[in-house]
Amino acid sequence: MSGINLAIVGNSYGSLPVNTDAPAVSGTAAVGQSLSSTTGTWTGAPAPAFTYQWQRGTTNIGSATSSSYTIVSADTGNTLRCVVTATNSLGAVSANSNSSSVPNVVPSGRAVYGGGTGAVNEKVMDYVEIATTGNATDFGDLILGGQGQETSGGSGSTTRGIWSGGYSSNGSPNVLNVISYITVTSAGNNTDFGNLGSPSYGTYGGNNQTRSVFGGGNAGLTQVNEYITIASTGNAASFGDLGVAHDRGAGCCSPTQVFNIAGVSQKQIDVVTTATTGDATDFGDLLANAECQAASNSTRGIVGASNSNVDMSYITMASAGNAVDFGDLSRSTRPTGGAAANATRWTVAGGGSNQNEIQYVTIASTGNASDFGDLTVARYYMGGLSNANGGLY
Repeated sequence: MSGINLAIVGNSYGSLPVNTDAPAVSGTAAVGQSLSSTTGTWTGAPAPAFTYQWQRGTTNIGSATSSSYTIVSADTGNTLRCVVTATNSLGAVSANSNSSSVPNVVPSGRAVYGGGTGAVNEKVMDYVEIATTGNATDFGDLILGGQGQETSGGSGSTTRGIWSGGYSSNGSPNVLNVISYITVTSAGNNTDFGNLGSPSYGTYGGNNQTRSVFGGGNAGLTQVNEYITIASTGNAASFGDLGVAHDRGAGCCSPTQVFNIAGVSQKQIDVVTTATTGDATDFGDLLANAECQAASNSTRGIVGASNSNVDMSYITMASAGNAVDFGDLSRSTRPTGGAAANATRWTVAGGGSNQNEIQYVTIASTGNASDFGDLTVARYYMGGLSNANGGLY
């Protein structure tokens, strides 16, 4: 009888469960869609009962223990499978389903431009779909403490946009420590997230899919970096120090790094590894000291108003070094406009002497900016962010 899983059950023989036909997963492998698993076909006496455990790759997914699973953004670029365990009185045996791959889908990208000058304009948010030229549409209001003028941008995930700090022309205090968030795909007012360690405005921001890093600015964060976990809420935690003080510089990011670029009295570019707290290191220099704006795809960061008022430059984020000339804006975006990007386009809105124009370039090339459309309200000292910034796909 060696090698045969038999045992006495009452007055008859029984056996451990044996899988004869593997569990099968079906459904559309895309974020927000559901996959379902069959149990497969089993023998065994007594007849087994079944449990389920979904896995991302070969790692269990928390409480995903039913026969169906709804795909989340963390699953993109991974395979999913279901492990079915059959159990009877003689023991338990597991079998793996087929794997289903969740593709990395490149969002076309929505840009949200927030804040501006004046008691009314500092509350404004409007948006465009980056892939399609045209005028901006109202998104909602920045309602927390008048958060708006010189609010930082370029921070968030594929779902959330993060605003940090700011300056309120009619608030008390004027300099804000507010962190707030929006759901980029759903128009509406901002929601409280938590607080910065120190009030500041004109800060920069950058991110990977899970963490936002921000710092610099005109007040308490001038040479300080802080961070938050995007999917949660709460106060910012210390990240480390910048190499130099960055007063109203700009931020951009790759999937693994965040860059703090220049400022009104500084042309140095600092870089940190987003997932690891610590002090910034020197990456290179901008063409000149600049109160600028920046955004990026996964490989190249574009900086507006980076030398003269109409100059653009770029950095290749995988290779430390100085910025290189890109081309010219059609008009000045200094004082600061708001920048946002997707995988192929960089946009900048407002800025200058109360402008309402939105401009764009194709990131992979070089050349002068083209007209995209107009903001709902002309303004400057504003921020920008998108749900496709910095390689979020």
